[in-house]
Amino acid sequence: MTHLAVLMTCHNRRAKTLRALSTLRQQRGLPKEMDISVHLVDAGSMDGTAEAVRKEFPDVDVTTVGDDIFWGEGMRIASQRSSRFTHQFWLNDDVALDEDALSMLLSTSRRLEDKALVIGAMRSSDGSATTYSGLRRNAVPAWNPRRMWSPLLEPAGAPQTLDACHGNAVLVPKAVHHEIGDIDARFPHLFGDFDYGLRARRAGFGVYLAPRYAGVCDTNPPDTGSREPGIGVREALRRQTSKREFPFASWSTYCLRHLWPWAPLMVFSPYVKTAARATLARNHS
Repeated sequence: MTHLAVLMTCHNRRAKTLRALSTLRQQRGLPKEMDISVHLVDAGSMDGTAEAVRKEFPDVDVTTVGDDIFWGEGMRIASQRSSRFTHQFWLNDDVALDEDALSMLLSTSRRLEDKALVIGAMRSSDGSATTYSGLRRNAVPAWNPRRMWSPLLEPAGAPQTLDACHGNAVLVPKAVHHEIGDIDARFPHLFGDFDYGLRARRAGFGVYLAPRYAGVCDTNPPDTGSREPGIGVREALRRQTSKREFPFASWSTYCLRHLWPWAPLMVFSPYVKTAARATLARNHS
């Protein structure tokens, strides 16, 4: 019997969240002996997302929290509400799943004896690009740490090994969750998905890209409030160290865990660049 617990976090994306849930409901080719529970954490949406979900999908477990809860924290809360499962499925609220996405991810997991993370790649809405999937760490890092990672992998008709992954559509078998647990609390928003994949690899589990795309998800532009012209060094650094950009505790933890031998340099690099950029902008204004 397959018990799938779907974990989601949302904030002010009512139409996209409803679309994601609709495509989840429309999945085809699933095992007959299977049940699905959906655990959605609504992070203080002001557009009626939680109410709309409760009305249109009354079987979804909706938890409402404050708008100070971000993706990583929300996914931890959702996971803690999923008490009985053979697999967890991370699903971003802006993903439109292909109708065979879950059956593909589950069958891939079975081929891997349910002992690996299975990552569903996303394509852009016009089909022109891979927007989210995973990367491999280069075997011998070049002198330039920016070459530490490969480009995003694209589906190739068979499972492909990864080192780090995006968290848009991730199947987590119980064996992996039992060993790794939830997304680390030190990553309330960013870096938690990459950290999870890298920790899974370190624990001896595989991380694989599924053979085909799992759905559509256009790229979300990063928060770049720290780049606003004229705000000054102190304000630029305050914005950059917020949860929305590069919080120091999360970024330093990620670097020191995974980015050796470049970790000491990488820890401070974004903040030095931000301070220099703000200083130059102020001097030229």
